[in-house]
Amino acid sequence: MAVEELTALEKCLGLKAGKYSRRAQGSSQVPVLQTNSGPSLAGLATIASHLVTQAKKEELLGVSLEEKAVVQQWLEYRTTRIDRLTSKEDVRTTLKVSHENRQDLNCYLEDKVYMAGNKITLADILTYYGLHPIIADLSIQEKENYMNVSRWFSHIQHSPGVRQHLPSVVFIKNRIYSNVH
Repeated sequence: MAVEELTALEKCLGLKAGKYSRRAQGSSQVPVLQTNSGPSLAGLATIASHLVTQAKKEELLGVSLEEKAVVQQWLEYRTTRIDRLTSKEDVRTTLKVSHENRQDLNCYLEDKVYMAGNKITLADILTYYGLHPIIADLSIQEKENYMNVSRWFSHIQHSPGVRQHLPSVVFIKNRIYSNVH
């Protein structure tokens, strides 16, 4: 999945396709990019940050020092939490509606349009790619339970160039009949 995401990111950034391979690391596969001018780069966040720099779109890594730190924090969250979701219970725990832990994505996004700052960043794009198969698999009712994540996800999927080949995810029920008689 990570190689497909990096290929989509390259298109989003207007870059030519890179040469990727995969390397086993524990029980998962880590993407590896062979660069023309140096050693190969390994890992989703590392390669994605390199691509952003290569495309001269460093603002996607954050503008202020605080934004840069928040972007890095959410890139780490993506690779350590989202990429390890294996069950519905894992999804509920990660997305749950809880104010006890501000790292719960739904709670964190309560008062935010983007994950860091006032513009889309690499954290938004890679988190969107990582969550896409999970959110697409949720029922309308489950999506309503994660209202802030759903709002953020819908906004990001409509950002120019981000969604690409991924199917659009629907968040509202079509109301055929009204409750008024």
